[in-house]
Amino acid sequence: MRLFLREQRPVIVIYFIQLAVVTFVYWLDGYRNAAVSMYAVLLSSCLLAGYLVFRYLTHRSFYRRLQEPAESIGDFTDVKPSSPLSESLHRLLKSQYRHYISELSGQTEKIEGHIRFINQWVHQMKTPISVIHLMVQQESDSRSVAIADELDRLRKGLDMVLYTARLDQFEHDIYVETLGLEKLVRSLITAQKRLFIRGKVFPVIEMEPQLSVVSDEKWLTFVLTQLITNAVRYTLRENGKLYFRAYAKNGRTMLEIEDEGIGIPESDLPRVFDAYFTGENGRRFQESTGMGMYLAKEICWKLGHELDIESEEGRGTLVRMKF
Repeated sequence: MRLFLREQRPVIVIYFIQLAVVTFVYWLDGYRNAAVSMYAVLLSSCLLAGYLVFRYLTHRSFYRRLQEPAESIGDFTDVKPSSPLSESLHRLLKSQYRHYISELSGQTEKIEGHIRFINQWVHQMKTPISVIHLMVQQESDSRSVAIADELDRLRKGLDMVLYTARLDQFEHDIYVETLGLEKLVRSLITAQKRLFIRGKVFPVIEMEPQLSVVSDEKWLTFVLTQLITNAVRYTLRENGKLYFRAYAKNGRTMLEIEDEGIGIPESDLPRVFDAYFTGENGRRFQESTGMGMYLAKEICWKLGHELDIESEEGRGTLVRMKF
């Protein structure tokens, strides 16, 4: 109704101005019967009111659709045009909607093609990495060890690219099952033994063996790998420890990973999970990309887990995952 009145306001104003002018002309011509003039004004006003009521009733759905916010891009299609103006606007919106859908489909196809290319490229790169790793794993000289370390970094970088590309299509690549938490952590520690040796960090497992969680093993393994990599990377002192704790609390399973590293400055803590945020520590360690913790948070959210972080600069960092 408000939109209708705002649109018809000029018509109403012009009508009363015209009525006043006509009445004034008749008054100048000598017709000064006030009762007849008022009767004419009343009849004319009734005609105007009838026109406005008819106009509102026939355009009510159109005005309501303009006034209410759209819930989706195709929400206008349920409006039935009731006048030439609304019909023309409806045709225009449908035409723009078709162009929008066409462009959106084209862009979506390009993005999906790009993701397919990234996935294929990552898998192709993993093959020579595995071959080189087999060539140097039996060697114990410092050069071969350095090559193996760089291969580990390269493999983790490729995994990050792959999981980042798949994140938007997460629901197409998920398999939920019951996982033994201690077994999963021990297998991760074994897979990352070169990282622990290079960083001179010792893992300490304090977990109840019967604890299990419901999750996707592949995505959860990627998240835990990111957390372990960060913990070891920022533990500078030799013979530092990385604690893995798991326990049940209030009907939920908690997994804590606590390091004895340099910690996170208090000013950086609220932005740790932001994409591309490296913070003060990231500027000191050039390997930081600012994507590891962001991906961990996003994957945990999609899996239905919670990820919290506590840290004190100079004392270490504790990351808690709630299942």
